Amino acid sequence: MTPPPVSSLSFLWRHHRLALVGFALALVVAVVFAVRLALFTIYWSDPAHRDQPIEGWMTPRYVAQSYDVDPDVIRALLALPAEAAANRRPTLERLAEAEGVPLPDLIARIEAAIVAARTQ
Repeated sequence: MTPPPVSSLSFLWRHHRLALVGFALALVVAVVFAVRLALFTIYWSDPAHRDQPIEGWMTPRYVAQSYDVDPDVIRALLALPAEAAANRRPTLERLAEAEGVPLPDLIARIEAAIVAARTQ
């Protein structure tokens, strides 16, 4: 009598469990990043998200993305260290309060920096 056929997955699970788990985790991570890439690409491809009027709820990174300028331009203007901007995601409103300047003044400074960056 011949033994019943064994599926590849059950064979891998019995003999190479660690490799199979590692492969599954790598596959999940790859899918998460692929979905994230697709969502960001769809979002920023929409012309409605380009050159939006700057508002207090926006973060410096969002402004840089919307106006297609290097985030370092905005970060340097606001004197933010790179890790602070990435970790806390401060809004422009909070940054204006922290600096003690009115939000419209901060927005005007940002708009001037964007114009200067685009002309270079």
